[in-house]
Amino acid sequence: MTLKRTDIENVSRLARLALREDEVAGYVETLGNILDMVGQLERADTAGIEPMAHPLAGLSQRLRADEVTETDRHALYQQNAPQVEAGLYIVPKVIE
Repeated sequence: MTLKRTDIENVSRLARLALREDEVAGYVETLGNILDMVGQLERADTAGIEPMAHPLAGLSQRLRADEVTETDRHALYQQNAPQVEAGLYIVPKVIE
């Protein structure tokens, strides 16, 4: 995928990143290379390949038991909130 200077400028604006003029060209090339590599991975034939649970054969990921370890502190946390109503935090409206 070919990126243009305007693509990088738009992404940096959306991400609220301040890029200097000399940095934009570097990002065009670097991010373009990353997107090209992702494109190569998408074209790889994975038909008949089973997903791996672990990269080393015969091993599996150690998992802990799915148990509740924390107590409910909802009421305690709401004591610190400036405004609470019906168990919900009331926050100022920020979007018109």
